[in-house]
Amino acid sequence: MNKPVTPAGISRLVIASNNPGKLREIGAILAPLAIDVVPQDAFGVAEAEEPHCTFVENALAKARHASRATGLPALADDSGVCVHALGGEPGVHSARYAGDAAAGRDDQDRHNNDKLLHALAGAADRRAHYCCVIVLVRHAEDPQPLIAEAEWHGEILQAPRGQGGFGYDPLFLIPEFGKTGAELAPDEKNRISHRGKALALLVARLRALQAA
Repeated sequence: MNKPVTPAGISRLVIASNNPGKLREIGAILAPLAIDVVPQDAFGVAEAEEPHCTFVENALAKARHASRATGLPALADDSGVCVHALGGEPGVHSARYAGDAAAGRDDQDRHNNDKLLHALAGAADRRAHYCCVIVLVRHAEDPQPLIAEAEWHGEILQAPRGQGGFGYDPLFLIPEFGKTGAELAPDEKNRISHRGKALALLVARLRALQAA
Protein backbone atom coordinates (compact mmCIF):
# COMPACT_ATOMS: atom_id res chain seq x y z
CA MET A 1 0.00 0.00 0.00
CA ASN A 2 1.34 3.44 -0.94
CA LYS A 3 2.03 5.77 1.94
CA PRO A 4 -0.27 8.84 1.75
CA VAL A 5 1.45 12.04 0.72
CA THR A 6 0.64 15.44 2.20
CA PRO A 7 -0.81 17.38 -0.77
CA ALA A 8 0.63 20.78 -1.72
CA GLY A 9 2.70 20.95 1.46
CA ILE A 10 -0.39 21.25 3.68
CA SER A 11 -0.09 19.23 6.88
CA ARG A 12 -2.91 20.86 8.90
CA LEU A 13 -6.17 22.34 7.66
CA VAL A 14 -8.95 24.16 9.47
CA ILE A 15 -12.51 23.56 8.24
CA ALA A 16 -14.45 26.83 8.25
CA SER A 17 -17.76 25.43 9.45
CA ASN A 18 -19.55 24.60 12.68
CA ASN A 19 -22.19 22.51 10.87
CA PRO A 20 -21.80 18.91 12.14
CA GLY A 21 -23.25 17.41 8.96
CA LYS A 22 -20.81 19.25 6.73
CA LEU A 23 -17.91 18.42 9.04
CA ARG A 24 -18.74 14.68 8.89
CA GLU A 25 -18.92 14.66 5.10
CA ILE A 26 -15.81 16.78 4.54
CA GLY A 27 -13.80 14.80 7.10
CA ALA A 28 -14.77 11.47 5.53
CA ILE A 29 -13.78 12.56 2.02
CA LEU A 30 -10.47 14.11 3.11
CA ALA A 31 -9.60 11.17 5.39
CA PRO A 32 -7.27 9.42 2.85
CA LEU A 33 -5.03 12.49 2.69
CA ALA A 34 -2.15 12.96 5.10
CA ILE A 35 -3.70 16.13 6.51
CA ASP A 36 -4.71 16.88 10.10
CA VAL A 37 -8.24 18.27 9.57
CA VAL A 38 -9.55 20.40 12.46
CA PRO A 39 -12.95 22.16 12.74
CA GLN A 40 -12.80 25.88 13.41
CA ASP A 41 -14.71 25.62 16.69
CA ALA A 42 -11.73 23.69 18.12
CA PHE A 43 -9.99 27.07 18.01
CA GLY A 44 -13.03 28.97 19.28
CA VAL A 45 -13.66 30.52 15.85
CA ALA A 46 -17.25 31.65 15.32
CA GLU A 47 -19.12 31.38 12.04
CA ALA A 48 -18.19 34.12 9.56
CA GLU A 49 -20.69 36.55 8.10
CA GLU A 50 -22.09 35.46 4.72
CA PRO A 51 -23.36 38.71 3.20
CA HIS A 52 -22.69 37.94 -0.44
CA CYS A 53 -25.08 36.97 -3.22
CA THR A 54 -22.91 34.17 -4.67
CA PHE A 55 -21.69 30.88 -3.25
CA VAL A 56 -18.08 31.53 -4.24
CA GLU A 57 -17.90 34.90 -2.48
CA ASN A 58 -19.37 33.49 0.71
CA ALA A 59 -17.06 30.46 0.65
CA LEU A 60 -14.03 32.67 0.14
CA ALA A 61 -15.09 34.99 2.99
CA LYS A 62 -15.46 32.02 5.34
CA ALA A 63 -12.12 30.49 4.36
CA ARG A 64 -10.22 33.76 4.81
CA HIS A 65 -11.96 34.39 8.16
CA ALA A 66 -10.93 30.97 9.53
CA SER A 67 -7.38 31.23 8.19
CA ARG A 68 -6.94 34.71 9.61
CA ALA A 69 -8.19 33.61 13.03
CA THR A 70 -6.05 30.46 13.23
CA GLY A 71 -2.99 31.15 11.08
CA LEU A 72 -3.64 27.87 9.23
CA PRO A 73 -4.69 26.94 5.70
CA ALA A 74 -8.48 26.85 5.62
CA LEU A 75 -11.17 25.11 3.63
CA ALA A 76 -14.71 26.46 3.37
CA ASP A 77 -17.86 25.21 1.73
CA ASP A 78 -20.81 27.34 0.68
CA SER A 79 -23.74 25.41 -0.61
CA GLY A 80 -27.49 25.40 -0.93
CA VAL A 81 -30.49 24.11 -2.78
CA CYS A 82 -31.71 26.05 -5.83
CA VAL A 83 -35.34 25.45 -6.81
CA HIS A 84 -36.35 26.18 -10.41
CA ALA A 85 -39.91 27.26 -9.64
CA LEU A 86 -38.61 29.73 -7.04
CA GLY A 87 -36.12 31.41 -9.35
CA GLY A 88 -33.16 29.65 -7.70
CA GLU A 89 -34.20 30.30 -4.11
CA PRO A 90 -33.35 29.57 -1.36
CA GLY A 91 -29.85 29.39 -2.91
CA VAL A 92 -27.25 31.17 -0.79
CA HIS A 93 -29.93 31.72 1.86
CA SER A 94 -30.57 27.97 2.29
CA ALA A 95 -29.05 27.62 5.77
CA ARG A 96 -31.28 30.31 7.29
CA TYR A 97 -34.16 30.30 4.82
CA ALA A 98 -36.74 30.37 7.62
CA GLY A 99 -34.69 32.70 9.85
CA ASP A 100 -32.54 31.66 12.79
CA ALA A 101 -33.96 28.94 15.04
CA ALA A 102 -32.68 29.17 18.61
CA ALA A 103 -33.39 25.50 19.35
CA GLY A 104 -30.47 24.18 17.26
CA ARG A 105 -29.49 22.78 13.87
CA ASP A 106 -32.18 20.10 13.63
CA ASP A 107 -34.86 22.64 14.47
CA GLN A 108 -33.43 25.02 11.88
CA ASP A 109 -33.52 22.29 9.22
CA ARG A 110 -37.13 21.46 10.06
CA HIS A 111 -38.22 25.10 9.78
CA ASN A 112 -36.35 25.51 6.49
CA ASN A 113 -37.96 22.40 5.02
CA ASP A 114 -41.42 23.50 6.15
CA LYS A 115 -40.96 26.92 4.53
CA LEU A 116 -39.78 25.33 1.27
CA LEU A 117 -42.80 23.02 1.15
CA HIS A 118 -45.10 25.97 1.79
CA ALA A 119 -43.42 28.01 -0.97
CA LEU A 120 -43.86 25.12 -3.43
CA ALA A 121 -47.46 24.29 -2.47
CA GLY A 122 -49.35 23.47 -5.68
CA ALA A 123 -46.27 23.83 -7.91
CA ALA A 124 -46.04 21.30 -10.74
CA ASP A 125 -42.37 21.97 -11.43
CA ARG A 126 -40.41 20.47 -8.52
CA ARG A 127 -36.96 20.45 -10.17
CA ALA A 128 -34.05 21.56 -8.01
CA HIS A 129 -30.32 21.22 -7.68
CA TYR A 130 -27.84 21.51 -4.88
CA CYS A 131 -24.82 23.70 -5.60
CA CYS A 132 -21.54 23.51 -3.68
CA VAL A 133 -18.47 25.73 -3.96
CA ILE A 134 -15.37 24.63 -2.04
CA VAL A 135 -12.57 27.14 -1.44
CA LEU A 136 -9.15 26.39 0.04
CA VAL A 137 -6.76 29.20 1.00
CA ARG A 138 -3.19 28.47 2.02
CA HIS A 139 -3.14 31.65 4.09
CA ALA A 140 -5.62 34.44 4.78
CA GLU A 141 -4.40 36.67 1.94
CA ASP A 142 -3.87 33.85 -0.58
CA PRO A 143 -4.13 35.50 -4.05
CA GLN A 144 -4.80 32.17 -5.77
CA PRO A 145 -7.30 30.21 -3.70
CA LEU A 146 -8.16 26.74 -4.94
CA ILE A 147 -11.82 26.67 -5.99
CA ALA A 148 -14.00 23.68 -6.96
CA GLU A 149 -17.70 23.70 -7.79
CA ALA A 150 -20.28 20.98 -8.45
CA GLU A 151 -24.04 20.46 -8.69
CA TRP A 152 -26.42 17.63 -7.75
CA HIS A 153 -29.71 17.51 -9.61
CA GLY A 154 -33.04 16.18 -8.37
CA GLU A 155 -36.50 17.31 -7.35
CA ILE A 156 -38.36 18.39 -4.24
CA LEU A 157 -40.86 15.94 -2.78
CA GLN A 158 -44.13 16.97 -1.14
CA ALA A 159 -43.17 15.35 2.18
CA PRO A 160 -39.84 14.39 3.79
CA ARG A 161 -38.41 10.86 3.57
CA GLY A 162 -35.45 9.30 5.35
CA GLN A 163 -33.53 9.78 8.59
CA GLY A 164 -30.00 10.47 7.33
CA GLY A 165 -28.27 13.47 5.87
CA PHE A 166 -29.08 16.99 6.96
CA GLY A 167 -30.49 20.23 5.58
CA TYR A 168 -32.94 19.63 2.73
CA ASP A 169 -31.88 16.01 2.16
CA PRO A 170 -35.22 14.52 3.33
CA LEU A 171 -37.02 16.47 0.58
CA PHE A 172 -34.41 16.08 -2.16
CA LEU A 173 -35.24 13.12 -4.41
CA ILE A 174 -32.62 11.71 -6.79
CA PRO A 175 -34.86 10.17 -9.50
CA GLU A 176 -32.28 7.71 -10.88
CA PHE A 177 -31.83 6.24 -7.38
CA GLY A 178 -35.47 6.54 -6.28
CA LYS A 179 -34.16 7.81 -2.94
CA THR A 180 -33.84 11.09 -1.14
CA GLY A 181 -30.51 12.41 0.08
CA ALA A 182 -31.62 11.35 3.57
CA GLU A 183 -32.15 7.74 2.42
CA LEU A 184 -28.66 7.26 1.00
CA ALA A 185 -25.86 5.62 2.97
CA PRO A 186 -23.18 8.18 3.88
CA ASP A 187 -20.51 6.72 1.58
CA GLU A 188 -23.01 6.53 -1.29
CA LYS A 189 -24.04 10.14 -0.77
CA ASN A 190 -20.42 11.29 -0.64
CA ARG A 191 -19.78 9.72 -4.06
CA ILE A 192 -22.63 11.47 -5.88
CA SER A 193 -23.51 14.62 -3.95
CA HIS A 194 -22.61 18.19 -4.85
CA ARG A 195 -20.21 18.36 -1.89
CA GLY A 196 -18.66 14.98 -2.63
CA LYS A 197 -18.03 15.87 -6.27
CA ALA A 198 -16.64 19.33 -5.44
CA LEU A 199 -14.30 17.87 -2.83
CA ALA A 200 -13.14 15.18 -5.26
CA LEU A 201 -12.23 17.91 -7.75
CA LEU A 202 -10.36 19.81 -5.03
CA VAL A 203 -8.45 16.70 -3.93
CA ALA A 204 -7.43 16.07 -7.54
CA ARG A 205 -6.07 19.61 -7.76
CA LEU A 206 -4.17 19.20 -4.50
CA ARG A 207 -2.61 15.97 -5.74
CA ALA A 208 -1.65 17.64 -9.05
CA LEU A 209 0.06 20.46 -7.15
CA GLN A 210 1.95 17.92 -5.07
CA ALA A 211 3.11 16.09 -8.17
CA ALA A 212 4.18 19.26 -9.99
